[in-house]
Amino acid sequence: MKKHIFSLPNLLTYGRIIAVPLVVLCFFLEGRLKSSDPARWSAFVIFLIASITDFFDGYLARIWQQTSNFGRMLDPIADKLLVSACLLLLAADGTIAGWTLWAAIIILCREILVSGLREYLAKLKVSMPVSRMAKWKTIVQLTALNFLLIGPAGERFFPHIASLGLTLLWIAAILTLITGWDYFRAGLKHVIN
Repeated sequence: MKKHIFSLPNLLTYGRIIAVPLVVLCFFLEGRLKSSDPARWSAFVIFLIASITDFFDGYLARIWQQTSNFGRMLDPIADKLLVSACLLLLAADGTIAGWTLWAAIIILCREILVSGLREYLAKLKVSMPVSRMAKWKTIVQLTALNFLLIGPAGERFFPHIASLGLTLLWIAAILTLITGWDYFRAGLKHVIN
């Protein structure tokens, strides 16, 4: 167990957890919530690196045969912390506003519900493997958040990047509903029994 705690895949997961306060800090460098261009670019770079580690931690753990229960437990927690913090930050900043707040709420609710379901099923020794669609949902979600973190700061270089980010966030919310229902339906038979 100890050798896996400090394996490179787990270190990448720890890095994703450390990225959470760093991304938020970028928007609070002046002591108040402010999304200046340098703040947005800094948050984007940190979030992009964290997003990339989401792919590599699991991939490296599998090819190097360093998978562990600890890593399987920590990886989705790191993902949910990163996504939730960014959604809340972007809502507070006003980047996600109006009807698009519903997309963020759908994503947050699904993450909490699926986490609770997985925790309950783990006590029953039932595992819920990640589906292919859930992996696509994660990719779309992380891409949307990367675009939204750049937001207005990136419009000069990538026109309509914020609009594209909001569109992708809605697509992620739809995929979130579908995958959340799939998990709930698969887990429900164990909950009822």
